[in-house]
Amino acid sequence: MAGKLIAENRRARFDYFLEQTFEAGISLTGSEVKSLRNGKANIAESYAAVEGKELVLVNADIPTYAQAGPHFNHEPRRHRKLLLKRREIDKLIGAVQREGRTIVPTKLYWSDKGLAKLELALAKGKNVRDKRETSAERDWQRDKARLMREKG
Repeated sequence: MAGKLIAENRRARFDYFLEQTFEAGISLTGSEVKSLRNGKANIAESYAAVEGKELVLVNADIPTYAQAGPHFNHEPRRHRKLLLKRREIDKLIGAVQREGRTIVPTKLYWSDKGLAKLELALAKGKNVRDKRETSAERDWQRDKARLMREKG
């Protein structure tokens, strides 16, 4: 289980310039952990928001666990508290409020100790021109690799 990837937000690298990454724990219920153990989660449309002096994960989809029953199950898209050190939280809150940055989750995975961890990135949004440049660069790298294989 160590280091096993549960979900990845591949779209984040296309939509944002990722500047700095942080590792955060997530406050989960039992049925959410069971659902994650099945490898089911979606963090593609999610983001981290500031609520008071805390950070919460918004819009992350962890589907309900079928064997839990109606009384013990969880809300699939509920806000989940992120667990970080106070200094890291203050740094992220300051970047969001002063510099207009966004906190984007990039990976959800199991740590070496078997705990669910979330990799967060401090991000700056890309405009359409930047996205076109990224796409053109990716296409060029693909074509270059193809040419090297053929002539190589």
